[in-house]
Amino acid sequence: MVKQNDSWGSRTGLILAMAGNAVGLGNFLRFPVQAVQNGGGTFIIPYLVCFVVMGIPLLFTEWSIGRFGGKRGNHSTPYILDSMSKSVWWKYIGVFGIFTNIAVVAYYTYIESWTFLYVIHTVIGTFTQMSQAEVSSFFVQYVNLNGSNFGIPYLPVLVYILVLGINIYILSTGLGGIEKVAKIGMPLLILFGAVLAYKGWTMGAENASAAFPEANAWDGINFLWTPQFNSLLDPKVWLAAAGQIFFTLSVGMGSIQCYASYLKENEDIALNSLTSGFTNEFVEIVLGSAIVIPIAAGFLGLDWVIENAGFGMAFQTMPYLFMQWGEVFGAIAGICWFGLLFFAGITSSLAMGTPWMGFMQDEFGWGKAKGAVSFGILAFVMGLPTILFYQYGYFDEYDYWAGTVSLVVFALLEMILFTWVFGMDKGWSELNRGADIRIPEVFKWIMKYITPLLLLLVLTSALITPQGNDWVGAVSGLFDGVGWKLDSGSLISKLTHDDLKLLQLNDPQNGEIYEKKIFFSTLARVQLLALFLFIVSLVWYSGIKRKSISHE
Repeated sequence: MVKQNDSWGSRTGLILAMAGNAVGLGNFLRFPVQAVQNGGGTFIIPYLVCFVVMGIPLLFTEWSIGRFGGKRGNHSTPYILDSMSKSVWWKYIGVFGIFTNIAVVAYYTYIESWTFLYVIHTVIGTFTQMSQAEVSSFFVQYVNLNGSNFGIPYLPVLVYILVLGINIYILSTGLGGIEKVAKIGMPLLILFGAVLAYKGWTMGAENASAAFPEANAWDGINFLWTPQFNSLLDPKVWLAAAGQIFFTLSVGMGSIQCYASYLKENEDIALNSLTSGFTNEFVEIVLGSAIVIPIAAGFLGLDWVIENAGFGMAFQTMPYLFMQWGEVFGAIAGICWFGLLFFAGITSSLAMGTPWMGFMQDEFGWGKAKGAVSFGILAFVMGLPTILFYQYGYFDEYDYWAGTVSLVVFALLEMILFTWVFGMDKGWSELNRGADIRIPEVFKWIMKYITPLLLLLVLTSALITPQGNDWVGAVSGLFDGVGWKLDSGSLISKLTHDDLKLLQLNDPQNGEIYEKKIFFSTLARVQLLALFLFIVSLVWYSGIKRKSISHE
C-alpha cells in the first residue's frame, strides 16, 4: 500500500466540496418534478421527515465510516468497510462504493455535456426565434443523434469526450483541484440560482399568454408550499420522498466516505456533515423549487405544469420560456440556468472519481494522473453506449440499476455495518470525537433502529410495488384471494422486462422498437454486471497483495 499525502486545504473547501458532491442535477431537475408528481405540498412533509430520520443519519454514518477508514490508510469503500469488521466479505460489499460512481458518472457526464452545449447555444442565440415545439424537437434530435449539430456528425459524442476530459484533468490535480473548483463553482451556482429564483418569485400574472391567460407563477409556488397532512398516510409519497433523499444527498455511493477519509483524526465530522447537508437542502428547497415550476407556471399555467412535469422540461421547455423575457435577459437567464446545471453536475461528477483513484493509489501505487485517466477510460467505455443507444433505454437502465437500486442496497448494508456490526456505541463515539456540537441522543436510537428499518422498507417497497401504487387495494386483494399484482415499475417487473412487455402489448404497431429496447436493456445490465465483477476481481487481487506484503 502507498501512504496517502493528499488532504483538504481548508474546512471551507472541504464543506464546499462535500456540498458540491451533494448539490447536483437532482436538486434542480428531479426535486421539483418529484414534488409536482406527488401533489406539491403533499410531498413536503414526508420529504422533510425523511431528511431528518434518514438523510441526516446516513450523512453521520458515511462521514464517520470515511474518517475511521482514513485513519488506517484506506481511501475507498472496500477497505474502509473491511477495517470495521473481521469478516472478509465486507470489502466486497464495499465494491458498491466504486462501482456505483463509475456507472453513474458514465451517463451523468452525458447530462453535463448537454448543459455545456446549451450554454453555447444560448450565447449564440440558437433558441431566440424557436417556437416551443422547435426547442423540444431540438433536444430530441440531439439525443437521438438525428441530423448534425453545427454541421458536425456525432457531436454529442465529441462534447461528451470534451466534458469528460475536463473532469479527468481536474481529478488529476488531486483534492486541491477539486477544492478550487468547489470554491468557484458553488458560489457561482448559488448566484445563478438566486438570479433565476428571484425572477421566479417576482413573476406575477403579467407573463401569461393568450393561450394561457390565467397563468401565474405564484400558483406554482403555492402548489409546492401548501402542506397537505393527508399525505402522511400515502405510502407512494413516502417512497418518493425517501428516494429523493438519496439523490439529493449523494448517500449510498461511496464518494462521501472517500472525501471523509482524507480528514484529520479529530476533524469535526458532526458539524461538517450537517453543514454540507443543510447547504444542499437550502439549494434544493429554496432555489430548486423556485425556478422550473414557478417560471413554467407563470407562462404556461399550473395545469400545464402538472400535466407535463418531467426531466425534459429543463432542456425542452425552459430555453423557450427564457426567450419570452426578451433576447438580452433571455440569454442571461439561459446562461444562468445551464451554467448552474453545469456547475451542479461537475462538482458531483468530480466526487465520483475519487473512490476509484483512492483505491488504485492505495492498492496499486497509481499516481493521480494515471488514476484519473484510467477512471476516464472506464467512464467512457461505460458511457459511450448510453449516447449511441439513448433512444433504446440504455441511459435509463444505468440510472435505474446503478443510480437508484444500488444506492439503497449499499446504504442499507453500511447502516447495518456501522450500527450493528461495528457497534452503535463505538460508532457514536467515532461520530462525536472532535465535535464542536452536541448531537441529540435521540439520533443514536434513530440511526440504530429507524433508519435501517426505513431503508429496508424502501427497498422492499420498490421490489414489490403493487399495481398503480395502490398499497391499500393490494393488501385487500391479498386477503380477498386475488393475489398481489405487481406494478410495471416494481423492481421485479423491471428485472423481468415486464414493464417493456406491457408497453409492447399495448402498442403492437411499434413492437420492433420494444424488442430493441429489451435487447439493449439486457445488454446494459450485462455491461453493468461486467463492471461490478471487474472491480470485485481487483479487490480480490489487492487482498492477495496485502497478505503477501504482511508476510514479508
